[in-house]
Amino acid sequence: MISIKEVKTTKELMQFIKFPFELYKGHSQWVPPLIADEKKTLSPKTNPSFEACEAAYFLAYKNGKLAGRVAAIINHRANEKYNNKLTRFGWLDFIDDEEVSGALLKAVEDWGKNKDMDGAHGPLGFTDFDLHGVVVEGFENIPPIISAYNYPYYPEHLEKHGYKKAVDWLQYRFNASQQVPEKVERINKLIAEKYKLRVYIPEKRKELLPYAHKLFHTINDAFDGGGIYGFVKMSPAQIDYYIKSYLPFVQPKLACVIIDENDNLVGFGLSLPTLSKAFQKAKGKLFPFGFIHILRALRNYSEIDLYFNGVHPDWQNKGVHSLYYVAMNKSYIKNNVKIAISSSQLETNTNAVGIWDNYEKELLFRTRCFIKENI
Repeated sequence: MISIKEVKTTKELMQFIKFPFELYKGHSQWVPPLIADEKKTLSPKTNPSFEACEAAYFLAYKNGKLAGRVAAIINHRANEKYNNKLTRFGWLDFIDDEEVSGALLKAVEDWGKNKDMDGAHGPLGFTDFDLHGVVVEGFENIPPIISAYNYPYYPEHLEKHGYKKAVDWLQYRFNASQQVPEKVERINKLIAEKYKLRVYIPEKRKELLPYAHKLFHTINDAFDGGGIYGFVKMSPAQIDYYIKSYLPFVQPKLACVIIDENDNLVGFGLSLPTLSKAFQKAKGKLFPFGFIHILRALRNYSEIDLYFNGVHPDWQNKGVHSLYYVAMNKSYIKNNVKIAISSSQLETNTNAVGIWDNYEKELLFRTRCFIKENI
């Protein structure tokens, strides 16, 4: 017997957050999130995304035992921008039981219909900075901390319940110590000279901080014009929230900003040491010992994850993205980084995905957003 219960209490929210810790217990690839961060993200009191979103969280029980969870989210800004009425589903986890997964998805659909929604898509979070997508290729790999992971049966269940592919994201792994191709070096030099651009890699975090708000405003401007599935501009409160959440993990010497002759930021790339194994050791908690594993990983590393990057709309299609990728590539070599993982990029974003054609690479993950219309 399957029953669905909406989360109403703090105790139930903690059950919601901790369910995947039991579901993936002993799994060598799954990377647990920090429980404190999950609480902040899911609470209207601490997550500024609730300025434009509403959400409900559901738990599924089979014969009285917790068997799954899902978040139902309506991002009103996104629906208004894209002129649709879609409910997002995220934080989707369930045992390998089609009745359980079906009941969870139906809870999302029914919740959305009661609010005049006519379709559902996901996994998606409140914004692009939440985990998104279901892994459909790469189950044997360990994901970066900003990437999703799931059992192979997840996409099978979604298809069984009438969901179809909306978009795919791709992530690549490549040899970070390989030299920059001479052709790319030559082209980059011409680009920098033609447009009078300066490549700047900070040495210390305090040197990066003055650019923090500019970075996120560049993301807003770069992604708002289209090409990023479901993206909506971040509010000032959201930008402040993400600066506090993400920048502490960024290593300045693994970052790069591109500046024009008037000292305006035109593009950037951020990367950080791979923290996946440190998060696995932390087991969702910073204290009493979790922070030690994370600090060690931030100081001693040979693998990195590309975090965020963007180019201001006025400078797109001029090769700026190649400038910061190459600059960071050189920094990786200087700092003895061996392996780099790209951020997830839409397979249709040929400008972003195409940069990796100049490097030896292998596909690490393909993740998918599913959609069901006319519910």
